Amino acid sequence: MLLKKKDKITKNYDVIVIGSGLAGMTAANKLARNGRSVLLLESHNKLGGFATWFKRQKGDHVFDVSLHGFPVGMIKTCKKYWSREIAQKIVQVKSVRFINPQFEIETDFTKEHYIEVLTTKFNLELEQVLAFFKELAEMNFYDDSGMTNGELFEKFFPKRNDVHRFLMEPIVYANGSTLEDPAITYGIVFSNFMSKGVYIFQGGTDLMISMMKDELIKNGVDIKLHSKVSDIVITDKKVQGIKIEEDFVEAKSVLSNSNLMSTVFKLAGAENFEKSYIEKAKEVRLNTSSCQVFMGIKEGESIPDIGELVFYSDDEGFNTDLILSPKVGSQTFSVYYPEIRPERGDRYAVVSSSNARYEDWTNLSVEEYNARKEFVTERALSTLEKIIPGVREKIDYIDCSTPLTVEKYTNHNKGASFGTKFEGLPISMEMHKQVAGLFHSGSVGIIMSGWLGAANYGVIQSHAVENYLSN
Repeated sequence: MLLKKKDKITKNYDVIVIGSGLAGMTAANKLARNGRSVLLLESHNKLGGFATWFKRQKGDHVFDVSLHGFPVGMIKTCKKYWSREIAQKIVQVKSVRFINPQFEIETDFTKEHYIEVLTTKFNLELEQVLAFFKELAEMNFYDDSGMTNGELFEKFFPKRNDVHRFLMEPIVYANGSTLEDPAITYGIVFSNFMSKGVYIFQGGTDLMISMMKDELIKNGVDIKLHSKVSDIVITDKKVQGIKIEEDFVEAKSVLSNSNLMSTVFKLAGAENFEKSYIEKAKEVRLNTSSCQVFMGIKEGESIPDIGELVFYSDDEGFNTDLILSPKVGSQTFSVYYPEIRPERGDRYAVVSSSNARYEDWTNLSVEEYNARKEFVTERALSTLEKIIPGVREKIDYIDCSTPLTVEKYTNHNKGASFGTKFEGLPISMEMHKQVAGLFHSGSVGIIMSGWLGAANYGVIQSHAVENYLSN
């Protein structure tokens, strides 16, 4: 049931899910299918979390915030935990392009083509390339070598910054991973993508979330939007329910899809956890944020096929500081052709995304903030003009989001687009061992970032909730 904003919640539940990102929604759907009574609460005015969209100019333009590509595994996950109809809307991206001072390459982002490019374009030995892919395939959570991404690349391709760039740039974009992060944060995600390329949801994020909402309601989930949880109520280290302002809602368990740090320190409260757990939680680092420039093409205008994803950079070399720099030397263009939303006719949109540090955007004056937004916007326009000459004249709407925008609409601490760093994963997974009935599922440990990671982590944590309720 979809509850109205003014409706009072009078029932109690087996599970209350706080936040409707893909992890929260997937967990809610699976638990409801199992016969559990589930309440899904969302502070925003629509479901989806960071998997979202918005309309401008009275709906003349529709922009996806994060519909930029995910592994083929999303088909299986949606088919098993959502519906066959949702899974059938997932289609393969045909072309991924790299344009930078070191090389220009077009690929379908499959393992086979990557091996071909690495051996022919970069002149690497086949044995060397296969050994690299073998190491990635054997990576797992429980046998982490402690190697960083940078060390992994130097091990197999020493002093080949161009190769590092080709291998790393898409994963930086996908989950915010840097050269300094653990190699496992790269290896597992890259291997997933290398299975059968990159995929996207035909119909846009709005259609996908609408279909998921219908599925949730069909399976008996109660949904309430505009509902920001103020507290998780805990007595004697056991969950009792939640509070929305002063209204208490009773539940046997709570699954938080909120930011990990907010869940521990704001919603639950440090006093409800063991001191050693809190000390480890304090050491968890938030991941980076992002900027996006949304460009709408005028009705009646078209743009040529330049590929669905274009990794463009003016930086001579590849390193973490350049990727995160407010100078925006590197950005990724996601191009939305008419077939993504066929019901809208021949409409095009382009979204530029760049990684960013929250610290570079906070504490600015209004004038400084607006000037920096204008700089990011102009960088996107001028760069896209290099790829599609004359495109500026075809754009009739443009807007820019920053880390402060992410923070405002998602309630993510410091606008962290990709959750926490790797050390956040055990804090998330072991939360229920600290407080009975309290679980967390969201973007933690980088590996669990992205649409597929979020949905699958929702499944994993729903199993933990189910085990708790069954005992």
